[in-house]
Amino acid sequence: MMMEQTNFSALDRQFGDFLQRLEGSDAAEVRLAAMCASRARGDGHICVTVAEIAAREDAPTAATLRKKLRGSKVVGAPGDFTPLVLDTHDRLYLRRYWEYEQQLAQAILSRAAASSPAAREDETDLQKVAAARAVAQKFTVITGGPGTGKTQTVTTILRLLLAQPDGEKLRIALAAPTGKAAARLTESVRAVQQTFEATTIHRLLGYLPGSASFRHDADHPLNADVVIVDEASMVDLALMAKLVAAVPPAARLILLGDRDQLASVEAGSVLADICAAAAEALPNEPLRRALVALQHSFRFAKSGGIYRVSSAVNAGDADAAIGALQQTVDEEARWEPLPSSARLPAALRERVLGAFRPCLEANDPLQALARLKEFRILCAVRHGPFGVEHLNAIAEELFAQAGLIAPKRGWYGGQPLTITQNDYNLGLFNGDSGIILPDPESDEELRAFFLSAEGKLRRYLPSRLPQHETAFAMTVHKSQGSELDRLLLILPEKESLLLTRELLYTAITRARQQVEIWASEEVLRRAIGRQVSRNSGLRDALLTSAPAGETGSRQSGSNR
Repeated sequence: MMMEQTNFSALDRQFGDFLQRLEGSDAAEVRLAAMCASRARGDGHICVTVAEIAAREDAPTAATLRKKLRGSKVVGAPGDFTPLVLDTHDRLYLRRYWEYEQQLAQAILSRAAASSPAAREDETDLQKVAAARAVAQKFTVITGGPGTGKTQTVTTILRLLLAQPDGEKLRIALAAPTGKAAARLTESVRAVQQTFEATTIHRLLGYLPGSASFRHDADHPLNADVVIVDEASMVDLALMAKLVAAVPPAARLILLGDRDQLASVEAGSVLADICAAAAEALPNEPLRRALVALQHSFRFAKSGGIYRVSSAVNAGDADAAIGALQQTVDEEARWEPLPSSARLPAALRERVLGAFRPCLEANDPLQALARLKEFRILCAVRHGPFGVEHLNAIAEELFAQAGLIAPKRGWYGGQPLTITQNDYNLGLFNGDSGIILPDPESDEELRAFFLSAEGKLRRYLPSRLPQHETAFAMTVHKSQGSELDRLLLILPEKESLLLTRELLYTAITRARQQVEIWASEEVLRRAIGRQVSRNSGLRDALLTSAPAGETGSRQSGSNR
């Protein structure tokens, strides 16, 4: 992480001013450090290092800063009750996030240590290994790329659990970070038992509007014997800490996800940190046994373009990725130079009209929702000439020119939507996808149609929807948990810190059949070479049995 020479937010400054007032005397260094810690959390980091703060042009030397912080009454060592915590590795935390990290690490280590080793395993079938460990252990992490069988492993786990004595009495909770991911999980496990239904983590824990707490916590645990969480890479540190705390000590906790995908929008890269710590642990340590990494992709042939490109991107090998994009003969993965912003509408016209015309002309909501899974435009950014907002505007302009929609009419038939804010009363959640169509049951008035987790059609007045946006194009972040037949990934014309190999990997692996990338070679190469790096002490905390706050002598920081 690098602390850029840009303005702090109003919240960062208010926090810095507050701690400076608490400190009393000359506390410019404390104010700067407080603002940097606040900003780091907003940028997705759990902490900021003294060296990173000192690298700023407006900062003192690291030695001076360290001395000031260690002598400050608002900065304490691990275990002290102070607004900021400076640990033995010079990592500066907001106290609440230091507590989240330590509580989560201790809870995971306790669960792993309480697990009984699984019976002798057939190491040639990692899905069976994962299922056996999940049934035998209190804590299991199952990671793997798209098509490696994570969902199939969940169904195997459920069958094994139900086959046990009193298995039918087990209280099994299924959850995911978003409503869309929960619906996919529900659809997948219905083959085992029709009554299974996944929910969002917030709903599982008992969301309290206007509060950072939940109904369920360590003092009021979940009424569950097994808790299975899918798409765990999307779960931030604060939410994961609260989730793990609410799982009863005797219950099994099973996390599934792709550690190589984009990390959570909020602070932390929890799944990646857990996987890194487990992989580094000694073979006989409980934490090592908690991790199973599925390897074989059943979705993509190793000779296919999507597999070759995504693997090269994941490895950070730009030459191999671009070579695969240029050499693919099966049309699974294609690359074209980014057209100028002026030429973008003309370049998109044929693709956009061909892909979305069936949705705009559809009468059957189920058919229209199914067609939306066939193609989507993905973007790395929201704003600018190659961002989501402009791409959606271009698409609507092309449809208006073709006479498919009335220009600037508001809601219109065939308009795809993505929900951007949870609404527990309506049962609509951030990431849910729907479509506007005339409703024959309401005299052809426009309604917003969504699918429930059970696959049933739900209809709403558009005016009643929570915050939402048009979704011919969507960000890569919003696409997490989705599967599309084909997609077009458009990167901005200038390189950005937002463009990383994790973003590219996540986007490419959303496609089942074909991915097309529009980008300059320079931007593409730089993105492949840039790996997400989020400051965290979670890996260290998991790799030590020392008291909370002392993270041992291993190299500090997250590998992410």
